[in-house]
Amino acid sequence: MPVVHLSAAVALLGRFPALAGVDLDVARGEIVLLRGPNGAGKTTLLRACAGLVPIVRGEAIVLGQDLRRNPRAVRRRVGLLGHATGLHDDLTVGENVRFWARAAKADDADVQAALGVVGLDGRLREVEVARLSAGQRRRTALACLLARRPELWLLDEPHAGLDADARDTLDSLIAQAAAQGATVILSSHELDRAESLADRAVDLVNGTTSPVAPPAAAPAEPATPVAPVASERPDAPPEPGDTPAGAPEAPAEEAHHVA
Repeated sequence: MPVVHLSAAVALLGRFPALAGVDLDVARGEIVLLRGPNGAGKTTLLRACAGLVPIVRGEAIVLGQDLRRNPRAVRRRVGLLGHATGLHDDLTVGENVRFWARAAKADDADVQAALGVVGLDGRLREVEVARLSAGQRRRTALACLLARRPELWLLDEPHAGLDADARDTLDSLIAQAAAQGATVILSSHELDRAESLADRAVDLVNGTTSPVAPPAAAPAEPATPVAPVASERPDAPPEPGDTPAGAPEAPAEEAHHVA
């Protein structure tokens, strides 16, 4: 059974069909890149897989759970790293990571390991998040995800705000997680980096999936080259503004972080 199975999945934001019939199957241990222009539905698809945006038509089975019936069922098993970090400014780095780890029943050893991996186990551990730089906040949010050891990683522009070393570290963590059996779906505008990391790519256009053709087999004998047909990506309506990622046990409309 796929970790993620979407068939003709439709999700509405207000009356706008942010997903207008998505078909997607993702296997255990696979890294899948979502490509598409702003407004194509990438963020909505990731949040729907986290149980934060309701699927109103079609099928949506994630980690064996029917999201149309019980979207909360997957939240402890999913890690979502979105544009908003969902961190509490009045808590320290360590307190934030511990808070989100305990929501997934992770222990202090997981917290310490996650802080060490992202380089926050020193003095920064005791610093309030309100005093952090954008890059340090991003690393703290990543530590929250790592401490929870999710089965499904949902990453929305995960490299944003990170320096070169931190980006390389993140890529290594993604590859390691997939090798250990986690499943990863990510979107990124850094296509060179993301495409080299992913097993395959899926294009989103106006809220629907567009199949990516596999490489053509080499002809047995020389053939006359055929000029490729250019395909123009239609302009997509602007995607509704991001909201913070949802907490695993909080209602979606009040949620701030799934990691």
